[in-house]
Amino acid sequence: MAELLWSLQDSQLVARFQRHCGLFPAPDEGPSENGAGPTDREARTPGLGHLPAAKGKGAGEPANGLRRLAAPQAYVEKYVVKNYFYYYLFRFSAALGQEVFYITFLPFTHWNIDPYLSRRLTIIWVLVMYIGQVTKEILKWPRPFSPPVVKLEKRVIAEYGMPSTHAMAATAISFTLLISSMDRYQYPFVLGLMMAVVFSTLVGLSRLYTGMHTVLDVLGGILITAILIVLTYPAWTLIDHLDSASPLLPVCVLVVPFLLCYNYPASDYYSPTRADTTTILAAGAGVTIGFWINHFFQLVSEPTESLPVIQNIPPLTTELLAVGLAKFTVGIVLILLVRQLVQKLSLQVLYSWFKVVTRNNEARRRLEIEVPYKFVTYTSVGICATTFVPMLHRFLGLL
Repeated sequence: MAELLWSLQDSQLVARFQRHCGLFPAPDEGPSENGAGPTDREARTPGLGHLPAAKGKGAGEPANGLRRLAAPQAYVEKYVVKNYFYYYLFRFSAALGQEVFYITFLPFTHWNIDPYLSRRLTIIWVLVMYIGQVTKEILKWPRPFSPPVVKLEKRVIAEYGMPSTHAMAATAISFTLLISSMDRYQYPFVLGLMMAVVFSTLVGLSRLYTGMHTVLDVLGGILITAILIVLTYPAWTLIDHLDSASPLLPVCVLVVPFLLCYNYPASDYYSPTRADTTTILAAGAGVTIGFWINHFFQLVSEPTESLPVIQNIPPLTTELLAVGLAKFTVGIVLILLVRQLVQKLSLQVLYSWFKVVTRNNEARRRLEIEVPYKFVTYTSVGICATTFVPMLHRFLGLL
């Protein structure tokens, strides 16, 4: 059994999958700064020396020597694409597991499809992502080694590998949507199941193709998500009634996630994991508070837990498409404005409070700066998306 697990963790297996899909390392012709197109792209992996030193919690050398094992290796590599179908398929699939998808898909679901489904999706997504991110910091398993693997992404290169949070998020979103919608809308269950499986599979395979995870990372993420869905399913009805809970709910929803972010497991060097986790928990807190505000002050119509009858999915007409696009555009513009305003204001306040002189990216990464400004910003975004955007839709006659 142990041999099987380690074989799934082998970077050679990922490299063979990439070669099978037509992704190869380019011949070694020395470093180049003028790559053009997918056949001549640089995949720079920062070495340990390029990583900024950890600030606050997690600074210093680990006692167990995992830093050398888990840290990315320094190299400069170009890659060659020989099968463009797989290249664009998996690059697109990888985007389905990134922030740009969830920051558009979840609000779109709330504004245009069903706030009830949006609330469930958001809460389960937040729970699954937090468990996945913390598990990475506890296990400290390295990402696939390169060479032999070609790595196509740079931003998360400093994070640990196990489990794949892309695979976790894709599995959680697709199957929570399937389970929550099958008793509300009439559609072929087999079709919904196939779509959930295909979505999760494409995102999982994209993590192998981009060289970000091993097979064991992806399977581990899917398994953890399946366990979490099974364990939390009996409590999903509790999620549906959070908006009618005690007036103290907003306090708990703000304090608990903030403390979880501020006391996030220490890392051996800086990575965006803590910042991403803060963003996720803050967005979930904002959405929960937004639903509570809607219920407490009766600002907008509340999502219903159960429908009188199972509804048919309405046909996609030109009018419905136009209204949906208008609601989405108005909502995204307002969210981006709120995000930019609150982020700038919160950073200015924190810089002044902690007497920060050099206000750059390094300053933003300090624990006492990064967590508060991220948390305030994305809590505001969550409240805006669930409360103020629907109010604006009603004002503009889009509801």
